[in-house]
Amino acid sequence: MSVKNYSLGQVGDYEIKQLKVFKTVVDCGGFSAAETSLNIGRSTISLHISNLEARLNLVLCKRGRGGFSLTEEGVIIYKMTENLLESLDTFRTTVNNLNVSLTGKLRLVLSDKISLDPRSHFPELIQRFASEAPEVMITTNVSSMSNIERMILNDEADIGFIPYHRKLDGLRYVHLYSDACYLYCGKDHPLATMSSKDQEAQADQYPATHAGLKPHEAVSAQISHMNFTAISYFYDSRLALILSGKFIGFLPADYAQHCIDKGDIVVVAPDDRSYTLGVAVICKKTTQPNKPRELFLKVLHQTVEELIVAPY
Repeated sequence: MSVKNYSLGQVGDYEIKQLKVFKTVVDCGGFSAAETSLNIGRSTISLHISNLEARLNLVLCKRGRGGFSLTEEGVIIYKMTENLLESLDTFRTTVNNLNVSLTGKLRLVLSDKISLDPRSHFPELIQRFASEAPEVMITTNVSSMSNIERMILNDEADIGFIPYHRKLDGLRYVHLYSDACYLYCGKDHPLATMSSKDQEAQADQYPATHAGLKPHEAVSAQISHMNFTAISYFYDSRLALILSGKFIGFLPADYAQHCIDKGDIVVVAPDDRSYTLGVAVICKKTTQPNKPRELFLKVLHQTVEELIVAPY
């Protein structure tokens, strides 16, 4: 389509809706894949895109036997759409937070097992927050540490709970507790019946599983020679690999204790193979107002002072 002497003019709600459809199609990789996300049929999606292209006087994408792809103009419009929708979300959030009543959303994302760890006091935090802000919608999700950091920095979530071994400049941290992590093997693993000295000498020879993250400096020295052949971030799947008897791996002591008590796993060279992993609440360093987030942080600090800090 020619763009000579063309002026877009005002952009209204209908165009924004079309842009949202366009962005979803691109994110999903095509019309068919976007049907589920948008909950509308392919023909309706195609009509929205065609109308958008006519409105913009541009061809945004190619679709057909060769598959779905963006034109050069489509790439530019997609990036501008991302910026526009992000600005609209920021505007909406700011307006909501300027209201007298505390409404809106609080988006929480946690690493696995933290929400039900009694040391996190997560149910207590939710109880206190919900009592003070009953109209705020709370959403929770579970993800890996690196993805949680990314979500917080990209404003896809407000508060994160993570095991952490680094501090990023753009994030604020509130330390909750620390985990002592030890190396374990299954009860039928060759290491299980060895002395601690022999375990330390031979542990690096056996296949091991790890979280898939770059470890902090205190850990690197002792695990740099291990035979890592499997990646498993979440504790349950890592434990399953250890229980198979084919892999050894690190787990928090509190999490592993029930399997130790049952005799299903054995700690390996505990005097030599262990490290400490902190658990913290994180949020983005920003001056952008967010009343639900600030209230949750207030409740968190009160709870930390009352329940988590040792009484001495």
